[in-house]
Amino acid sequence: MTRKITTLLFDLDGTLINTNELIIKTFQHTLGAYYPERTFEREDILPFIGPSLIDTFTGFDPERAQEMVDHYRAFNKEHHDELILEYDGVYETIRALYEEDYKLAIVSTKMYDMILKGLKTTGLDKYFQVVIGLDQVASPKPDPEGINMALKLLNSTADEAIMVGDNYHDIEAAHNANVKSAGVSWAIRGADYLRGYNPTYILESMGDLLDIVRED
Repeated sequence: MTRKITTLLFDLDGTLINTNELIIKTFQHTLGAYYPERTFEREDILPFIGPSLIDTFTGFDPERAQEMVDHYRAFNKEHHDELILEYDGVYETIRALYEEDYKLAIVSTKMYDMILKGLKTTGLDKYFQVVIGLDQVASPKPDPEGINMALKLLNSTADEAIMVGDNYHDIEAAHNANVKSAGVSWAIRGADYLRGYNPTYILESMGDLLDIVRED
């Protein structure tokens, strides 16, 4: 039987690796350094999770945006390993997909070196044939460039691929690339938020992917 889905593309933060606390604390640290007169609560940070850092910080101060990005990345890298957590079932699912010869890739708005750091820290690095980071594309998600690049490198077509993510830009990038999409219910803003962007599937656990690809 010919598989309909042969290729799975994943976002990293909030999808495969629980970096929510790391991201929130890094934003709070960075914004606190530049706007000490303001207080940034967790809910204030949520809209910043997903879009590229330069887009987010440009919204605060275009002239200092890159400086703020550099500040963010330095703190994030320093505290990375102590603040990231694993999601239940992710490692086992990715390993199973790999062992069943599915093509696996990361398409993230994170820098390539930090993607590798996260994958290595959680032991997932050995399972992905392709990693696409922010510094490898001209236009980040929701632009389809990263997805299209991954598909080309994997010798896959859009109709045999699915993009898995925790944020609107993952789902919209999938739509723009004409691939299936799956939103994860453990997204920090919840499944109902993702349903508003019409993903093909909502995953209650990462293991749901196995049922989807095996039955597709």
